Amino acid sequence: MEFEANHFMALLLFASFIALIFVGYPVAWLMGGLAVIFTAISVASDTYLDTFFGVDWGYSSIVVDRIYAVMSNWVLVALPMFIFMGIMLDRSGIAEDLMTDLSKLFGRMRGGLAITVIFIGVLLAASTGIIGAAVVLLAILGVPLMLKHNYRPELACGVVCATGTLGILIPPSIMLVMMGDQIRISVGDLFMGAVFPGLLLGLLYTVYILVYAWVQPKAAPAPEHAEPVSPRILLNVLRSTIPPAALIFAVLGSIFFGIATPTEASGVGALGAALLALVRGRLSIRELGDVVRETTKTTSYIFALFVGATAFSLVLRGFGGDEVIESALTGLPFEKEGVVIVVLIAAFFLGFFLDWIEITLIILPLIAPIMQSLGVDLIWFTVMFAVCLQTSFITPPVGFALFYMKGVAPKGIEITTVYKGVIPFVILQMIAVSVVFNWPKIVTWLPEVAYGQ
Repeated sequence: MEFEANHFMALLLFASFIALIFVGYPVAWLMGGLAVIFTAISVASDTYLDTFFGVDWGYSSIVVDRIYAVMSNWVLVALPMFIFMGIMLDRSGIAEDLMTDLSKLFGRMRGGLAITVIFIGVLLAASTGIIGAAVVLLAILGVPLMLKHNYRPELACGVVCATGTLGILIPPSIMLVMMGDQIRISVGDLFMGAVFPGLLLGLLYTVYILVYAWVQPKAAPAPEHAEPVSPRILLNVLRSTIPPAALIFAVLGSIFFGIATPTEASGVGALGAALLALVRGRLSIRELGDVVRETTKTTSYIFALFVGATAFSLVLRGFGGDEVIESALTGLPFEKEGVVIVVLIAAFFLGFFLDWIEITLIILPLIAPIMQSLGVDLIWFTVMFAVCLQTSFITPPVGFALFYMKGVAPKGIEITTVYKGVIPFVILQMIAVSVVFNWPKIVTWLPEVAYGQ
């Protein structure tokens, strides 16, 4: 493809977005504002320089129809429902009970407290999906306890940050809902496809903790006066685990067995979380009002990003940004597997500068059609892409989990300590991507069984 002036505008638009990210201006308005500014530049150039870049006000007005299509999409109804479910479950106090009981169960082994955090994190991931809430809750519950038992601060912070981000991958995940909507593939297929990769990450974290504690006994020592495991402790663990497990089964089971769509299952999850809070005596009119307000704020933030990203991506396409990306990828001297690797590496490095929402709304819709034209299974590719984007939460400078962790960390924990702690877990995530890349059935088997594809 011959490089044209409008392609230069596409690259300049994207480069301007990445550069201005660090100004601190709200991302939604930044994307929308750049779309308006670059449209004005194109119109002015056509008027005064007799050079038309392919975008004018008539073209940009299409964004109104696209925003309407987003807002009228029933799939996205699942977003506020899953957000409500996560916040309500966070307020129910289930995680505190799990931490108390599981720490007694695993407390006699080296690294047992870190494994407790991983186990709780996986349960929270499969029942909340709210990263900020999961990281903050695990940090408040787990880090002081691990430091009290002489765990290395880097290990304590790293395991909390990495485990807290599992909710963006393990279904029900709001990221997978958004990805399915953006590239027009089944959210149910994505949910089923992400189950084993999410559990694989939890397993890799656990194995790492066990090996690290064996090699460096002083980094994650066993408590000196741990209570022996007894039937009472096992009963308490079972009693604490059943409620979130039942909620997970109600949501994912209804999807797996074809009883409900992901949108309908989100309503089941929201109701189930409210009932759990009610049974535990944690649901009041005031508490319900707080949860609704938090849900509204989070949902509004996401949909504001939808509006900004819709305008941005429309103008980017108008300048031929999709042609630039397609030409760059199809021009690579690789087979389709090599192209996939290049895209995943690019997604990993973009995660250092962009949040997963921007990458999902801007980059993924441009790349997915190219992957499909190359004969790549979109479910497999999207799940791998999601695992790569999970690292965006724990890689500086914009890794939100790092700042959530620092915000509630005990006194004396520096941001450099948090950075050092997440490095092994970033490597583990790359290992998980490699495993899924080489064994696609890890992703595709469950959707095939569930939906007979």
